[in-house]
Amino acid sequence: MKVSVVVPAFNEQKLIRQTLLKIKEACGGLDELGWETELIVCDNNSSDSTAALAREEGARVVFEPINQISRARNAGALAATGDWLIFVDADSQPSPELFRDVAAAISSGRYIAGGSTVALDAYTHGSRLLVRSWNALSRVARLMAGSFIFCERAAFQAVGGFSRDLYAKEEIDLSQKLKRFGRKHRKKLIILKRHPLLTSSRKMRLYTRGELLSFFIRNAFSGGKDLKSAESCFPWYDGRR
Repeated sequence: MKVSVVVPAFNEQKLIRQTLLKIKEACGGLDELGWETELIVCDNNSSDSTAALAREEGARVVFEPINQISRARNAGALAATGDWLIFVDADSQPSPELFRDVAAAISSGRYIAGGSTVALDAYTHGSRLLVRSWNALSRVARLMAGSFIFCERAAFQAVGGFSRDLYAKEEIDLSQKLKRFGRKHRKKLIILKRHPLLTSSRKMRLYTRGELLSFFIRNAFSGGKDLKSAESCFPWYDGRR
Protein backbone atom coordinates (compact mmCIF):
# COMPACT_ATOMS: atom_id res chain seq x y z
CA MET A 1 0.00 0.00 0.00
CA LYS A 2 1.25 3.48 -0.86
CA VAL A 3 -0.21 6.70 0.55
CA SER A 4 0.43 10.17 -0.88
CA VAL A 5 0.08 13.10 1.52
CA VAL A 6 -0.80 16.30 -0.35
CA VAL A 7 -0.41 19.74 1.22
CA PRO A 8 -1.73 22.82 -0.63
CA ALA A 9 0.23 25.90 0.42
CA PHE A 10 -0.06 29.61 -0.34
CA ASN A 11 2.38 31.91 1.50
CA GLU A 12 2.74 29.51 4.41
CA GLN A 13 6.33 30.18 5.44
CA LYS A 14 5.26 30.75 9.06
CA LEU A 15 3.68 27.30 9.44
CA ILE A 16 4.83 24.99 6.65
CA ARG A 17 7.91 23.60 8.39
CA GLN A 18 6.03 22.71 11.57
CA THR A 19 3.19 21.18 9.55
CA LEU A 20 5.54 19.00 7.51
CA LEU A 21 7.41 17.87 10.62
CA LYS A 22 4.11 16.79 12.17
CA ILE A 23 3.03 15.03 8.97
CA LYS A 24 6.30 13.11 8.80
CA GLU A 25 5.84 12.12 12.42
CA ALA A 26 2.27 11.04 11.67
CA CYS A 27 3.47 8.97 8.73
CA GLY A 28 5.25 6.82 11.30
CA GLY A 29 1.82 5.36 12.00
CA LEU A 30 1.81 4.05 8.42
CA ASP A 31 5.49 3.15 8.23
CA GLU A 32 5.06 0.70 11.09
CA LEU A 33 2.56 -1.19 8.92
CA GLY A 34 5.10 -1.46 6.14
CA TRP A 35 3.18 1.06 4.00
CA GLU A 36 5.02 3.40 1.65
CA THR A 37 4.40 7.16 1.89
CA GLU A 38 5.27 10.24 -0.13
CA LEU A 39 4.92 13.90 0.79
CA ILE A 40 3.83 16.42 -1.86
CA VAL A 41 3.47 20.16 -1.35
CA CYS A 42 1.66 22.19 -3.98
CA ASP A 43 3.04 25.72 -3.98
CA ASN A 44 0.00 27.74 -5.00
CA ASN A 45 1.89 30.70 -6.46
CA SER A 46 3.43 31.78 -3.16
CA SER A 47 5.49 34.97 -2.98
CA ASP A 48 7.42 33.88 0.12
CA SER A 49 9.78 31.01 0.95
CA THR A 50 7.08 28.31 1.26
CA ALA A 51 8.46 26.18 -1.58
CA ALA A 52 12.08 26.38 -0.40
CA LEU A 53 11.15 25.44 3.17
CA ALA A 54 9.08 22.50 1.92
CA ARG A 55 12.01 21.18 -0.11
CA GLU A 56 14.27 21.51 2.92
CA GLU A 57 11.88 19.18 4.77
CA GLY A 58 12.13 16.61 1.99
CA ALA A 59 8.78 17.26 0.32
CA ARG A 60 8.30 17.02 -3.41
CA VAL A 61 7.12 20.45 -4.52
CA VAL A 62 4.80 21.00 -7.47
CA PHE A 63 3.51 24.35 -8.69
CA GLU A 64 0.01 25.63 -9.41
CA PRO A 65 -0.01 29.20 -10.78
CA ILE A 66 -3.73 29.95 -10.26
CA ASN A 67 -4.44 30.79 -6.64
CA GLN A 68 -7.30 28.44 -5.76
CA ILE A 69 -7.42 25.72 -3.12
CA SER A 70 -9.21 23.27 -5.41
CA ARG A 71 -6.60 23.65 -8.15
CA ALA A 72 -3.74 23.33 -5.66
CA ARG A 73 -5.12 20.10 -4.21
CA ASN A 74 -5.86 18.73 -7.68
CA ALA A 75 -2.34 19.55 -8.87
CA GLY A 76 -0.86 17.74 -5.88
CA ALA A 77 -3.12 14.74 -6.49
CA LEU A 78 -2.13 14.66 -10.16
CA ALA A 79 1.52 14.35 -9.13
CA ALA A 80 0.77 11.65 -6.55
CA THR A 81 1.59 7.99 -7.13
CA GLY A 82 -0.11 6.50 -4.07
CA ASP A 83 -3.09 4.17 -3.94
CA TRP A 84 -4.68 6.56 -1.44
CA LEU A 85 -4.47 10.33 -1.00
CA ILE A 86 -4.45 12.25 2.26
CA PHE A 87 -5.00 16.00 1.96
CA VAL A 88 -3.74 18.06 4.90
CA ASP A 89 -3.93 21.84 5.02
CA ALA A 90 -0.72 23.75 5.63
CA ASP A 91 -1.97 25.10 8.96
CA SER A 92 -2.95 21.70 10.39
CA GLN A 93 -1.15 19.01 12.36
CA PRO A 94 -2.21 15.36 12.16
CA SER A 95 -1.07 12.86 14.75
CA PRO A 96 0.30 9.31 14.34
CA GLU A 97 -2.87 8.09 16.07
CA LEU A 98 -5.05 9.78 13.44
CA PHE A 99 -3.02 8.22 10.63
CA ARG A 100 -3.35 4.81 12.31
CA ASP A 101 -7.12 5.28 12.33
CA VAL A 102 -6.95 6.18 8.64
CA ALA A 103 -4.98 2.99 7.98
CA ALA A 104 -7.56 0.94 9.85
CA ALA A 105 -10.38 2.46 7.79
CA ILE A 106 -8.50 1.78 4.55
CA SER A 107 -7.64 -1.79 5.57
CA SER A 108 -11.27 -2.57 6.41
CA GLY A 109 -12.20 -2.25 2.74
CA ARG A 110 -15.51 -0.62 3.73
CA TYR A 111 -14.71 2.99 2.90
CA ILE A 112 -14.08 5.03 -0.22
CA ALA A 113 -12.99 8.17 1.65
CA GLY A 114 -13.12 9.94 4.96
CA GLY A 115 -12.28 12.89 7.11
CA SER A 116 -11.81 13.77 10.75
CA THR A 117 -13.31 15.91 13.43
CA VAL A 118 -11.19 18.95 14.24
CA ALA A 119 -9.83 20.84 17.23
CA LEU A 120 -8.37 24.35 17.28
CA ASP A 121 -4.93 25.19 18.62
CA ALA A 122 -6.56 28.05 20.56
CA TYR A 123 -10.13 29.08 21.21
CA THR A 124 -11.64 32.55 21.03
CA HIS A 125 -15.08 33.66 22.19
CA GLY A 126 -17.68 31.54 20.44
CA SER A 127 -15.24 29.39 18.50
CA ARG A 128 -15.60 26.38 20.79
CA LEU A 129 -19.34 26.19 20.08
CA LEU A 130 -18.68 26.68 16.37
CA VAL A 131 -16.23 23.77 16.28
CA ARG A 132 -18.53 21.50 18.28
CA SER A 133 -21.39 22.32 15.93
CA TRP A 134 -19.31 21.63 12.85
CA ASN A 135 -18.01 18.33 14.26
CA ALA A 136 -21.56 17.19 15.00
CA LEU A 137 -22.77 18.16 11.52
CA SER A 138 -19.72 16.55 9.93
CA ARG A 139 -20.36 13.22 11.63
CA VAL A 140 -24.11 13.13 11.07
CA ALA A 141 -24.07 14.28 7.44
CA ARG A 142 -20.67 12.69 6.69
CA LEU A 143 -19.13 15.92 5.40
CA MET A 144 -15.36 16.17 5.29
CA ALA A 145 -13.49 19.23 6.57
CA GLY A 146 -11.08 20.48 3.92
CA SER A 147 -8.23 20.53 6.41
CA PHE A 148 -8.12 16.71 6.43
CA ILE A 149 -9.42 14.35 3.76
CA PHE A 150 -8.36 10.85 2.80
CA CYS A 151 -9.61 9.22 -0.36
CA GLU A 152 -8.93 6.31 -2.67
CA ARG A 153 -7.05 7.86 -5.59
CA ALA A 154 -9.08 5.97 -8.21
CA ALA A 155 -12.32 7.29 -6.68
CA PHE A 156 -10.93 10.83 -6.50
CA GLN A 157 -10.10 10.68 -10.19
CA ALA A 158 -13.43 9.09 -11.07
CA VAL A 159 -15.45 11.95 -9.54
CA GLY A 160 -13.25 14.63 -11.08
CA GLY A 161 -11.45 15.74 -7.93
CA PHE A 162 -12.16 19.13 -6.35
CA SER A 163 -14.39 21.47 -8.33
CA ARG A 164 -12.47 24.22 -10.11
CA ASP A 165 -15.63 26.34 -10.06
CA LEU A 166 -15.53 26.75 -6.28
CA TYR A 167 -13.21 28.91 -4.17
CA ALA A 168 -14.71 27.68 -0.88
CA LYS A 169 -16.84 24.74 0.27
CA GLU A 170 -15.10 22.61 -2.34
CA GLU A 171 -14.73 19.91 0.32
CA ILE A 172 -18.52 19.77 0.79
CA ASP A 173 -18.96 19.33 -2.96
CA LEU A 174 -16.35 16.55 -2.96
CA SER A 175 -18.02 14.86 0.02
CA GLN A 176 -21.31 14.71 -1.85
CA LYS A 177 -19.71 13.37 -5.02
CA LEU A 178 -17.80 10.69 -3.16
CA LYS A 179 -20.86 9.60 -1.19
CA ARG A 180 -22.78 9.11 -4.43
CA PHE A 181 -19.84 7.26 -5.98
CA GLY A 182 -19.46 5.12 -2.86
CA ARG A 183 -23.09 4.05 -2.88
CA LYS A 184 -22.63 2.65 -6.40
CA HIS A 185 -19.67 0.59 -5.17
CA ARG A 186 -21.15 -0.36 -1.80
CA LYS A 187 -18.62 1.68 0.16
CA LYS A 188 -19.08 4.50 2.65
CA LEU A 189 -17.51 7.79 3.69
CA ILE A 190 -16.39 7.91 7.32
CA ILE A 191 -15.63 10.77 9.70
CA LEU A 192 -13.03 9.69 12.26
CA LYS A 193 -13.52 11.05 15.76
CA ARG A 194 -11.08 9.43 18.21
CA HIS A 195 -8.11 11.68 17.39
CA PRO A 196 -9.27 15.06 16.02
CA LEU A 197 -7.06 16.97 13.64
CA LEU A 198 -5.37 19.95 15.30
CA THR A 199 -5.80 22.97 13.07
CA SER A 200 -4.99 26.66 13.30
CA SER A 201 -7.41 29.18 14.77
CA ARG A 202 -5.75 32.00 12.84
CA LYS A 203 -8.88 33.00 10.89
CA MET A 204 -10.50 33.76 14.24
CA ARG A 205 -7.58 36.06 15.05
CA LEU A 206 -7.05 37.64 11.62
CA TYR A 207 -10.69 38.41 10.81
CA THR A 208 -13.33 40.12 12.89
CA ARG A 209 -16.59 38.38 13.66
CA GLY A 210 -18.26 40.95 11.41
CA GLU A 211 -16.05 40.03 8.46
CA LEU A 212 -16.65 36.32 8.87
CA LEU A 213 -20.36 36.80 9.42
CA SER A 214 -20.60 38.94 6.29
CA PHE A 215 -19.04 36.15 4.23
CA PHE A 216 -21.53 33.55 5.46
CA ILE A 217 -24.53 35.89 5.04
CA ARG A 218 -23.53 36.91 1.51
CA ASN A 219 -22.96 33.28 0.59
CA ALA A 220 -26.36 32.28 1.95
CA PHE A 221 -28.21 34.99 0.02
CA SER A 222 -26.19 34.57 -3.19
CA GLY A 223 -27.31 30.96 -3.57
CA GLY A 224 -23.68 29.87 -3.69
CA LYS A 225 -22.65 32.29 -6.46
CA ASP A 226 -20.15 33.99 -4.15
CA LEU A 227 -18.33 30.67 -3.79
CA LYS A 228 -17.20 31.03 -7.39
CA SER A 229 -15.21 34.20 -6.71
CA ALA A 230 -11.86 34.46 -4.94
CA GLU A 231 -12.67 38.05 -3.98
CA SER A 232 -15.91 36.98 -2.32
CA CYS A 233 -14.11 34.16 -0.48
CA PHE A 234 -11.58 36.62 0.96
CA PRO A 235 -10.82 34.72 4.22
CA TRP A 236 -9.01 32.14 2.09
CA TYR A 237 -7.49 34.38 -0.58
CA ASP A 238 -6.67 37.88 0.60
CA GLY A 239 -3.25 36.77 1.86
CA ARG A 240 -3.58 37.57 5.57
CA ARG A 241 -1.25 35.34 7.51
